Amino acid sequence: MQHLSQSPTDPAFEQDPYPFYARARSFGDVVWWDDYALPCAVSAEAVNAILRDRRLGREPVEPMAVPDHLAPFYAVEAHSMLELEPPRHTRLRGLVLRAFTSRRIAALAPEIEVLCHRLIDEMPRGEIDLLPHYAQRLPVIVIARLLGVPEDMSAQLLAWSNAMVGMYQARRTRAMEDAASTAARDFADFLRGYVETRRSAPADDLITNLIAAEEDGARLTTDELITTCILLLNAGHEATVHTLGNGVKAVLEHGAQDRLSPGRIEGTVEEILRFDPPLHMFTRTAYEDVTLFGCDLKRGDSIACLLGAANRDPAAFPTPDRFDPARPLRANAAFGAGIHFCVGAPLARLELQIGLRVLFERLPDLSLTAPPRYADVYHFHGLERLLVSAKAEASSST
Repeated sequence: MQHLSQSPTDPAFEQDPYPFYARARSFGDVVWWDDYALPCAVSAEAVNAILRDRRLGREPVEPMAVPDHLAPFYAVEAHSMLELEPPRHTRLRGLVLRAFTSRRIAALAPEIEVLCHRLIDEMPRGEIDLLPHYAQRLPVIVIARLLGVPEDMSAQLLAWSNAMVGMYQARRTRAMEDAASTAARDFADFLRGYVETRRSAPADDLITNLIAAEEDGARLTTDELITTCILLLNAGHEATVHTLGNGVKAVLEHGAQDRLSPGRIEGTVEEILRFDPPLHMFTRTAYEDVTLFGCDLKRGDSIACLLGAANRDPAAFPTPDRFDPARPLRANAAFGAGIHFCVGAPLARLELQIGLRVLFERLPDLSLTAPPRYADVYHFHGLERLLVSAKAEASSST
């Protein structure tokens, strides 16, 4: 297996990790990334197969030693379906899907469209950073409304989410760990009060539906419900913010504004997700000795799936480094695969399709005023700033 070195916090890598991925793929399906001391699947075939292979999973073989300062964070993570395997994962995901239905998500479309117009109406005129004014606000307000949490809490929800996802970044420090634990404790305490209120006073929101969801006589415990709400915010918000930013960048840099009409937006969003996905690494643990694509894993060993590399694999996507919204639809790795395929993918796609279409309908001459810069947030991949301006504005249809 070929050994490769590449710091995930190197500024050049932050701005463009794809040349490293291409180099890694040239050595085969799996390479050894020295900086992580991990084998990494880099081809589309290998990533897809490993994500679906039930001989591997998210739970560690042996209980992880948790330092005291991280106890509040892992107390929340202990109930996350993202980190669990069957049978508990099956039960949790089934209960969540009973409340987080495709019909309920589709019904949000008119409300999301109105919200997009409102956010554009509230934007300052002249040069702005589109991330805090639009990309960050849209998904967090949608999740707040979905959960039944007051919209004026959205800034606090965003702060908690940003602190918690810092635990998954290569630049993680002790200060970031402390901030993540504090956020996890405060977020859980806040939601605990909301859950108890909804138990006695049901409403038309996701928390109430999660409380009511039942499968074979089993319901979510309070801790499971709290963690599920946190997961839906953190995972869904992080991915949607990054993809909105990456998507606007791609559309503007490649002159693809004509691919945002209602009949074309679906393909454009899928190409954005393929071309510049919001999450680039997802790990699996082997539950038995197994050989995968020439890589020998012992029980307890980990292997990383590089989603960003899989999405630029020329064996799966011809001319993969070309942004082509007219590309024939084909599944990509942006939302994962297998039993841990992102439960929030339908909502994220809906927000992206509406959010991008409305933005360019209202601001048809939107343009970049400075080169977009990616943030130091790997394993995620998203912008730290997106400076734009629009000289003319179409009127709101609301």
